[in-house]
Amino acid sequence: MDFNLPPRRMRDLRNLMERFTLSSQLISKVNFIHVDLALTHITASTTHNYEQLEFLGDGVLRLIVAEFLLTHYPTAQVGELAAVRDILGSDRTLFRLAESYGIERFLLASESASGDQDGRKTRLAESFEAILGALYLSTHTLELIRPWLKPHLKRIAMEVMEDPARQNYKAALQEWSQGQFKEIPTYRMVRDSQMPGDPQRFTVEAWLHEECLAQGKGRTIKAAEQEAAQIAFLSRAIGPR
Repeated sequence: MDFNLPPRRMRDLRNLMERFTLSSQLISKVNFIHVDLALTHITASTTHNYEQLEFLGDGVLRLIVAEFLLTHYPTAQVGELAAVRDILGSDRTLFRLAESYGIERFLLASESASGDQDGRKTRLAESFEAILGALYLSTHTLELIRPWLKPHLKRIAMEVMEDPARQNYKAALQEWSQGQFKEIPTYRMVRDSQMPGDPQRFTVEAWLHEECLAQGKGRTIKAAEQEAAQIAFLSRAIGPR
């Protein structure tokens, strides 16, 4: 598509799309006005910036990640999938992906914002989400996103799912909590369905310094404790925002 952007800016944005390994045919479907907006920080323009596209991109990302996880891990518990989804959609992950594509050199921002190292991670993560929103709006489908994002999701999800800590999340959570807070988590059984053989008979909560970290369910109390520890460990120790 041909848009009224300065030739140099247009070349830069096409270069970015090529970094995403999009084919020429797919690049021809990209709305570069949207992409330009996705790479415009609020300090560069208070009226035309990436904020709304970031909002859209957040929803697009959650959909892609949820679809990916259900397809590749069909037997996983919903709580576990939610914890992994939070990691895949965390600022930490988005920042790493933004850096890998060199998005910063394409981001328009004021000189003071560009020099703000404390806000760098957030800026790049937000812009990355905005790019997802821009690419979605270009076709109102995921065809401009899936080809290059899916391999990243597969790699990162595999890292999380194959983490040795998965073999004993209670031990992993305890080691983390002792290192961070000099405390160990406690577990509270909050529900028993009284139905023998029920795979979710027991509901257990994992608590740490008067805060409920997560809730798990299982056929036995020990299984429910492991699930609660698993969700807490994945969301707090590995993937906080």
